[in-house]
Amino acid sequence: MRSGGRAAVTVGVLITAAAVLAGCGGKVGNTGSADDKKIVLIPGVANEPFYISMQCGAQDEAKKLGYQLQTQAPTQFDASLQTPIVSGVIATKPGAILIAPTHATAMAAPMKQAKDSGIKVVEVDTHLDDTSVALSSISSDNAKGGQLAAQTLAKLVNNTGPVLVINTKAGTSTTDQRAQGFEDELKSHPGMSSLGVQYNNNDAAQAASIVTATLAAHPDLAGIFATNLSSAEGAATGLRNAGKLGQVKLVGFDASPKQVEDLKAGTVQALIAQDPAKIGAQGVDEAAAAIEGKPVTRTIQTDMIAITQADMDANSRYFYKSKC
Repeated sequence: MRSGGRAAVTVGVLITAAAVLAGCGGKVGNTGSADDKKIVLIPGVANEPFYISMQCGAQDEAKKLGYQLQTQAPTQFDASLQTPIVSGVIATKPGAILIAPTHATAMAAPMKQAKDSGIKVVEVDTHLDDTSVALSSISSDNAKGGQLAAQTLAKLVNNTGPVLVINTKAGTSTTDQRAQGFEDELKSHPGMSSLGVQYNNNDAAQAASIVTATLAAHPDLAGIFATNLSSAEGAATGLRNAGKLGQVKLVGFDASPKQVEDLKAGTVQALIAQDPAKIGAQGVDEAAAAIEGKPVTRTIQTDMIAITQADMDANSRYFYKSKC
């Protein structure tokens, strides 16, 4: 889900999509009805840099292709908040919906309703268990991201010593794939040993406690891979409290403004950054192809990049945005 359990934002007043989108038609081009040129992006949660960056990429691509893109996001990563948005958007009859479903099964019914109403459905970032609903799914290759994290951490610790994975909630598909990719790659580094995967329930304080307990049992801990933001923040706190910040190497995931600040400060030694803008742009490409009756690619996985303090300026295009 949502690339590793990103923190929910403060609940605000949820304006229905129908009200916001009312009267947003207007014919563009000659490929059919006015709605055929309208695409609606429904991210996993509002005000989150990953999804904002995705929106920026989608907006740029839509403009280039002559489509109108609008965005409606729930105030929390929650199916009960995303469902009424989908229902409201269906009433406006856009040509396509780009959606990051907030639950692999709970969002199946509203998304199927969109499909059955003739709207093209494309998944971005996350996906349903039911593969018959969406025409295309675009997401990061999370297993490859975990593999890249292991390779990066191996360089940081000179391929030596015990390492730990701190994951968010058990059963979260995206972060579990990252952890599995990490563990699989670690087998290719015999000088390193795995202390396994521990879960912090998306709570930074729990992640800090995990680090404290691990250091007590394994004072020679060489490195940590944190699969999401709360895991990385908590791990950094635990290392700071133990006076081990910078000594025990920490690799985090994603590149939000706060994480980039931590990288610059040396709180983390590397970040595995996704390319949400590319996910958004490719989502628009697939939606436009579907609307225009062209071939659509069912599954697309985007690459990730490891960023260290030494090369962060050269890779700044991967930093997530807080606004377009």
